[in-house]
Parts: sequence; C-alpha cells; structure tokens
Amino acid sequence: MTFTVLTLFPGLFAGFLGESILARAIERGLLAVRLVDIRDFAADRHRVCDDAPYGGGPGMVMKPEPLAAALEAVGTGGRRVVYLTPSGRRYDQRLAAELAAGPDLVLVCGRYEGVDQRVIDAFVTDEVSVGDYVLSGGEVAAMAVIDSVARLVKGVIAEDSLAEESFSAGLLEYPHYTRPEEFRGMRVPEVLLSGHHEKIRRWRLEASVRKTLANRPDLAAADALPPEARELARRIAENTEGVGHGCDTGDRG
Repeated sequence: MTFTVLTLFPGLFAGFLGESILARAIERGLLAVRLVDIRDFAADRHRVCDDAPYGGGPGMVMKPEPLAAALEAVGTGGRRVVYLTPSGRRYDQRLAAELAAGPDLVLVCGRYEGVDQRVIDAFVTDEVSVGDYVLSGGEVAAMAVIDSVARLVKGVIAEDSLAEESFSAGLLEYPHYTRPEEFRGMRVPEVLLSGHHEKIRRWRLEASVRKTLANRPDLAAADALPPEARELARRIAENTEGVGHGCDTGDRG
C-alpha cells in the first residue's frame, strides 16, 4: 500500500517512518510512503502557500494554487483523498479498515485556518478528524491514520494479534500481564496462570466488557456486540458495584 502525504513540513515524518513496525514494513515492501512538499508547487520565489481569508478574520488560509498543483502532480484519479481537519468525520477503526482495503491513499495535511474550500470541493473524497480537538496542523493526524491503516495491511502485523485488539469485536481490549507474577504487592490474576483456555477466554471477555463499560459505555451499548458480550454487559451493568476496569475480576466460571 502507498501513502502519499501532501504537507508543508515533510521533515516531521522522518523519525516516525524510520522506526519500529512502519520502518520494517517499508523495508519489506509492504508499505510505501511518499512525502510531497506543497511549497515545491508555489509559483513565487518565496514559496508562499498562505494568504489572508476573504471576509476578514484571524489567521491565514492555505492558497488553492500550490495545493491543487501538488494534487494534480501526484494524481488523484480513483484514489481516496483524505483531508485531515477538525471539521471532518470522526476517525475510527471501522474507517481505518475501510481505507486499508484500498491500494493507496492520499493524505492532505492542512495548516493555519485550513484549506481553500475550492480545493476540497475539487479533489477531496473524505474529510476526516482524529478527535474533537484542534492540532497545529494535519501532520500528527496523518501519522495516526498511516499507523492505524498500516497495521491492517496484510503482513504488517500478525493476524492473530489484530483479532483481539481494542475495537476488533466492538469492545476495548482486556488488561495484559507479564512476569513477574507479583509486582509491588499486586499479583497476576490466578485464572491467567491456570492454563485453562476456556476460563482464560471467559475472564478476558468479562474484563473487556468491564473496561468498556467503565471507559466507553457507548460501545458496550452497541447492538453489534456478540451475544455473549451483550449478556455480560447487561449482567455487569445491573450490578452497580461491578463496573470497573477489569483488572480485579476473578474467575467466574
């Protein structure tokens, strides 16, 4: 899969792309990331890419000419062109999976007060927000999209690891423990040491439901949850003392 990123600050991506899972995936040819400096398409010698907004107001707006020229140079026909903006559709795992299904992706990183609307109208297929907050630019948001989509590209992450991650079944992921068995007086739940696969599966499911009820009750209320998880959520919610993060849940069969 190829990510083409249009940005005024391509240098921000160097460390992000040069480490860990992404770096290995790029080295293996599973991913490619093309960084395009929008300033290279500015017509003046000062490489100006912003101007004051019509109608007045604070801040500056990204000019249409350099960005449009950059988009035309990289080619957008038949490709998803995603503009990262606080006013876009909220990004989630479902959209990540949708984007991962395509062969490549164009990401537009806004700056200042945003991008001239005419460029959005002419080129953009998706306006996407990574959360209900404002960033200084779209670069950090683009990194979040690249990382979350890349994980879903075949071969980048082991498929069994993806199956139990948060949101994969509509729930947050259960708590994890590793050696030592006791740390500062806190012990690993006994069920995880039992070797009983069905009891461990059941504990993890209940821990996921409890964590979801505590942190994201909107997810636990979804009709798309598997029947076993829905029934657990109903039972736990009825017990007003039972909603926690799942770390202290015991073996309940």
